[in-house]
Amino acid sequence: MNPNRVDFLVDLAYGVVILLSVALILVVGTGVGVAFGIGALVSYAIHVVWKMARFDPEWMTREVTEKVEETVTEEVTESVEQTVSEEVEKVEQTVAEEVTENVERTVAEEVTENVEQTVTEEVTEKVEQTVAEEVTENVERTISEEMDDIIAQLEQVNERVDRRPRADQIDGIRAGADEADGTDGEDTEEDDR
Repeated sequence: MNPNRVDFLVDLAYGVVILLSVALILVVGTGVGVAFGIGALVSYAIHVVWKMARFDPEWMTREVTEKVEETVTEEVTESVEQTVSEEVEKVEQTVAEEVTENVERTVAEEVTENVEQTVTEEVTEKVEQTVAEEVTENVERTISEEMDDIIAQLEQVNERVDRRPRADQIDGIRAGADEADGTDGEDTEEDDR
């Protein structure tokens, strides 16, 4: 006998049994027909499993392995996605906190250092420039005023000197006074010294 013909005839017999269960449901009653039909379907399922195991012995192992792999893959993927998501959130939060803290600290240090340096340089430069300008201006003004005072005093001294009689005039005045007194002019010179 050819195994393919036997399998075909067995499949046909199960089909006839299933049709008989439908006929029993219509003729005898629902309870008996349903019970007979369920029995026929269960026995057919057992037959299919037996036939698959006979023709392909690795079939059941492959089916179970595929189902287990599928289930494990789904569970692992879901678990890994959840764990990775949680870890990523923790890392993002930690990185954000650390970056914010480091940036704030670094910016504060840099800004403070740069501001201090810039302010010191600018203030020093401005003060030096302002002091130099004011000192130069004050010195020029003071020297100009002092020079004007000195020049005024020199002019006064020159006027006094111009008003004073010259030595030859003094000698002439003395000679005239001595002649009037009757002295010789020598005593007068000694008294003047």
